[in-house]
Amino acid sequence: MFDVPDDTHYLDSHEWARRDDGTVRVGISDFAQDELGDVVFVELPGVGDDVSAGETFGVVESIKAVSDLYAPVSGEVTAVNDDLFDQPELVNDDPYGDGWMLEVALADESELDDLLSAEAYRDQIE
Repeated sequence: MFDVPDDTHYLDSHEWARRDDGTVRVGISDFAQDELGDVVFVELPGVGDDVSAGETFGVVESIKAVSDLYAPVSGEVTAVNDDLFDQPELVNDDPYGDGWMLEVALADESELDDLLSAEAYRDQIE
Protein backbone atom coordinates (compact mmCIF):
# COMPACT_ATOMS: atom_id res chain seq x y z
CA MET A 1 0.00 0.00 0.00
CA PHE A 2 1.35 3.40 -0.98
CA ASP A 3 1.27 6.55 1.11
CA VAL A 4 -1.35 8.99 -0.25
CA PRO A 5 -1.74 11.93 2.17
CA ASP A 6 -5.30 13.29 2.40
CA ASP A 7 -4.16 16.94 2.47
CA THR A 8 -2.57 16.68 -0.98
CA HIS A 9 -3.89 16.99 -4.55
CA TYR A 10 -2.64 14.79 -7.40
CA LEU A 11 -2.20 14.68 -11.16
CA ASP A 12 -2.91 11.42 -12.94
CA SER A 13 0.75 11.56 -14.03
CA HIS A 14 1.66 11.11 -10.31
CA GLU A 15 2.83 14.59 -9.33
CA TRP A 16 1.36 16.01 -6.12
CA ALA A 17 0.52 19.56 -4.96
CA ARG A 18 0.01 20.70 -1.37
CA ARG A 19 -0.84 24.21 -0.14
CA ASP A 20 1.85 25.57 2.13
CA ASP A 21 1.66 29.16 3.45
CA GLY A 22 0.36 30.86 0.31
CA THR A 23 2.32 28.72 -2.11
CA VAL A 24 1.89 25.22 -3.44
CA ARG A 25 4.60 22.64 -2.81
CA VAL A 26 5.09 20.10 -5.63
CA GLY A 27 6.69 16.66 -5.85
CA ILE A 28 6.04 13.14 -7.11
CA SER A 29 3.96 10.55 -5.31
CA ASP A 30 5.09 7.56 -3.30
CA PHE A 31 3.67 5.35 -6.07
CA ALA A 32 5.70 7.22 -8.74
CA GLN A 33 9.00 6.99 -6.83
CA ASP A 34 8.41 3.28 -6.30
CA GLU A 35 7.69 2.71 -10.00
CA LEU A 36 10.81 4.65 -11.00
CA GLY A 37 13.17 2.85 -8.64
CA ASP A 38 16.30 4.57 -7.38
CA VAL A 39 16.27 8.23 -8.45
CA VAL A 40 19.74 9.34 -9.58
CA PHE A 41 19.14 12.81 -11.08
CA VAL A 42 16.53 15.58 -10.96
CA GLU A 43 16.34 18.57 -13.33
CA LEU A 44 14.21 21.45 -12.07
CA PRO A 45 13.46 25.01 -13.22
CA GLY A 46 14.99 28.01 -11.46
CA VAL A 47 13.44 30.34 -8.92
CA GLY A 48 11.53 33.04 -10.82
CA ASP A 49 10.67 30.77 -13.75
CA ASP A 50 7.01 30.27 -14.64
CA VAL A 51 5.37 26.85 -14.86
CA SER A 52 2.04 26.04 -16.52
CA ALA A 53 -0.46 23.45 -15.33
CA GLY A 54 -0.14 20.27 -17.35
CA GLU A 55 3.15 21.31 -18.96
CA THR A 56 6.57 19.80 -18.23
CA PHE A 57 8.73 21.57 -15.67
CA GLY A 58 11.62 19.17 -15.35
CA VAL A 59 12.95 15.63 -15.55
CA VAL A 60 13.52 12.85 -13.06
CA GLU A 61 16.01 10.12 -13.95
CA SER A 62 16.18 6.76 -12.23
CA ILE A 63 18.02 3.51 -12.78
CA LYS A 64 14.96 2.35 -14.78
CA ALA A 65 13.82 5.37 -16.80
CA VAL A 66 13.89 9.09 -17.53
CA SER A 67 10.50 10.74 -16.98
CA ASP A 68 9.16 14.22 -17.58
CA LEU A 69 7.68 16.06 -14.61
CA TYR A 70 4.33 17.85 -15.12
CA ALA A 71 3.23 20.93 -13.23
CA PRO A 72 -0.02 20.43 -11.32
CA VAL A 73 -0.60 24.21 -11.14
CA SER A 74 0.48 27.38 -12.94
CA GLY A 75 2.53 30.15 -11.42
CA GLU A 76 5.97 31.46 -10.56
CA VAL A 77 8.53 29.16 -8.97
CA THR A 78 9.34 30.68 -5.57
CA ALA A 79 11.63 27.93 -4.27
CA VAL A 80 13.47 24.86 -5.53
CA ASN A 81 14.67 22.02 -3.32
CA ASP A 82 18.42 22.41 -3.93
CA ASP A 83 19.12 19.38 -1.72
CA LEU A 84 17.87 17.15 -4.57
CA PHE A 85 20.81 18.10 -6.78
CA ASP A 86 23.27 16.47 -4.34
CA GLN A 87 20.85 13.95 -2.83
CA PRO A 88 18.30 12.86 -5.48
CA GLU A 89 17.55 9.79 -3.35
CA LEU A 90 15.49 12.08 -1.08
CA VAL A 91 12.69 11.61 -3.64
CA ASN A 92 12.69 7.88 -2.80
CA ASP A 93 13.25 8.29 0.93
CA ASP A 94 10.60 10.94 1.67
CA PRO A 95 8.54 11.91 -1.43
CA TYR A 96 6.11 14.16 0.51
CA GLY A 97 8.68 15.62 2.89
CA ASP A 98 12.39 16.15 2.20
CA GLY A 99 11.90 14.97 -1.41
CA TRP A 100 9.68 17.92 -2.43
CA MET A 101 10.72 19.62 -5.67
CA LEU A 102 9.23 23.11 -6.11
CA GLU A 103 7.15 25.78 -4.48
CA VAL A 104 4.88 27.74 -6.81
CA ALA A 105 2.96 30.99 -6.20
CA LEU A 106 -0.45 30.07 -7.57
CA ALA A 107 -1.57 32.05 -10.61
CA ASP A 108 -5.12 30.65 -10.44
CA GLU A 109 -6.52 29.26 -7.19
CA SER A 110 -9.18 27.25 -9.05
CA GLU A 111 -6.53 25.01 -10.63
CA LEU A 112 -6.35 23.05 -7.37
CA ASP A 113 -10.00 22.06 -7.93
CA ASP A 114 -9.01 20.41 -11.22
CA LEU A 115 -6.61 17.98 -9.51
CA LEU A 116 -7.44 14.54 -8.13
CA SER A 117 -8.36 14.18 -4.47
CA ALA A 118 -6.43 11.67 -2.38
CA GLU A 119 -9.37 9.26 -2.63
CA ALA A 120 -9.56 9.54 -6.43
CA TYR A 121 -5.79 9.09 -6.71
CA ARG A 122 -5.89 5.98 -4.49
CA ASP A 123 -8.54 4.53 -6.82
CA GLN A 124 -6.26 5.23 -9.80
CA ILE A 125 -3.17 3.47 -8.43
CA GLU A 126 -4.90 0.44 -6.89
